[in-house]
Amino acid sequence: MHRRELQHWQHHHSFGNQVQTRGERRTRWVVGLTLAMMTAEIAAGMVFGSMALLADGWHMGTHAAALGLAGFAYAYARRHADDPRYSFGTGKVGALAGFASATGLAVVALLIFAESTQRLASPVAIRFDEAIAVACLGLAINVICALLLREDHHDHDRAFVSEHPHHDHNLRGAYLHVLADALTSVLAIAALTAGKLLGWTWMDPIVGLVGSLVIARWSYGLLRDTSRVLLDAELPAERLAAIREAIESDADTRVADLHVWRVGPRHLAAVVSLVAHRPCDPDHYKRRLAGHPDLVHVTVEVHRCPDASAAA
Repeated sequence: MHRRELQHWQHHHSFGNQVQTRGERRTRWVVGLTLAMMTAEIAAGMVFGSMALLADGWHMGTHAAALGLAGFAYAYARRHADDPRYSFGTGKVGALAGFASATGLAVVALLIFAESTQRLASPVAIRFDEAIAVACLGLAINVICALLLREDHHDHDRAFVSEHPHHDHNLRGAYLHVLADALTSVLAIAALTAGKLLGWTWMDPIVGLVGSLVIARWSYGLLRDTSRVLLDAELPAERLAAIREAIESDADTRVADLHVWRVGPRHLAAVVSLVAHRPCDPDHYKRRLAGHPDLVHVTVEVHRCPDASAAA
């Protein structure tokens, strides 16, 4: 067989990862804004003597690092989309970055919890007016970043996504980091305002404790979802049953083994082993999966049943 004839049966394994996405471009903008706000908060904290601003500034620094990781994941997945070393492409790089971001969120939650506990025991003096102004600016930046990172559900894949939902876990990790920053800014403003107007200096560490618990909950959710992708356990049983039923659409065919896993943001691969008394060629069974357009890499193994009664 000539090489040109062989190419007819070959296909790429990029699965949409070779294209620069809107999420990648927006993540770069968010990294820049976060770094700028981090620098401003740290400087303001040192000038105004506010530990709250200083802590929030370094908090934003950890998120800037996580957002930088998200941007790197996008670029790496795109540049290595056709690398033959990755058997099924680089579709899981985003989930891996999301898992790392979730781990970072968990660490941030622990640090905030520890710092808040310490400050509850040993309150610090704060220049409230200046601290509130900088915290409000930080909140505004976080809102802008959240809007930039919010997943767009009005694109050309809207109908497809509504039927078979897929999520960019890399973008979600970056989005949750920004939301965590916004949450800490809101809580800081509330605590600083209460401290200024009512003298409730204890509010600052209390809202820090509450914020750490909320961030920990977000971290757990992202860890759970990304780990399922990395361990190929993401698809619900209902979806696997629908794929199985599509293949077993006649009385003669039975699926002996079925494996389905993610290979791209909106793409799945499957390996199917089936048994039939009167088997057809593999392409015949692949056509039965036309109702599942996100299945883009399907391998079908066909076996003839030696027992005629199995066809009954």
